[in-house]
Amino acid sequence: MGTPAFAAPILEGLINADYDVKAVVTQPDRYTGRKRVLTASPVKQIAQKYDIPVLQPEKISGSEEMQKIIELAPDLIVTAAFGQFLPMKLIEAAKIGAINVHGSLLPKYRGGAPVQYAIMNGEQKTGVTIIYMVKKMDAGDMLAQAEMPIKKDDDTASIFSKMSILGRDTLLELLPDLISGKLKATPQDETQVVFSPTIKPEEETLSLDMTAQQIDWKVRALRPAPGAYFADFKGKRTKLWDVEPIEMKSEFEPGVVAHVTKHELYLTAADHTVYRINVLQPAGKPKLKITDYLNGVGQGLKVGQKVIVDDKQNQ
Repeated sequence: MGTPAFAAPILEGLINADYDVKAVVTQPDRYTGRKRVLTASPVKQIAQKYDIPVLQPEKISGSEEMQKIIELAPDLIVTAAFGQFLPMKLIEAAKIGAINVHGSLLPKYRGGAPVQYAIMNGEQKTGVTIIYMVKKMDAGDMLAQAEMPIKKDDDTASIFSKMSILGRDTLLELLPDLISGKLKATPQDETQVVFSPTIKPEEETLSLDMTAQQIDWKVRALRPAPGAYFADFKGKRTKLWDVEPIEMKSEFEPGVVAHVTKHELYLTAADHTVYRINVLQPAGKPKLKITDYLNGVGQGLKVGQKVIVDDKQNQ
């Protein structure tokens, strides 16, 4: 049971390891892109490649699809970023167990956006935890855990890509012992729980009270989607897609041009920190490399010019 690209290698790994996948459950096809093309999830595409039956309930609880799964009498239910809560009736239908491949080092970052929060909070590492599924979100006993570093150029896309392979390999390594009954689960330490709920639209904003490093973390956390933005950057809502903290200090207040040439733009942030903008996107424009921006809508910027106004300052 899974939906996005993160889950696809995990499914294919199970198939290639000769596990008998009776069915794949994924979210319904969605319209994507500017042309609104009806698109199957990455997990469905893998299932179709191997002619595995696909179930796509809009809501799994109480659905006909759920009853079909129960009637299959599965030994195991494996979930990876499925995107819906599983009813206890379904969880209990698995003879050996229902397990989840979760993208964090639990009990840290339970919830729907663990990778985004790990990057946004400046974590040096993340990983996968495989747990038994229980009624409470991501709270089940842990069967295995594997770590991976978060590098300074990683974003949510690159972490998910690497994490899916780590999750696949960790799952395949533990399954024989789980099936044979040799594997013992470890309860999570409830005193160490940190939540990572789905990112809300209002959390996509950047602010002038963030340091250069914090701006970089948030930009990478929200890349490739939905993107992080300043609400008023030269009068326009502007997304920053690629920034780089610079080893220099500025006496200017945050949101001011610290350095500008035909090919470079440095802005100030909190605590007198400075960052370089490499790619940005003013509202109504495509993504622009900084040289293209400075030769177009960004022409005429000067050192000392304030270009960003915080929402808080507009109130």
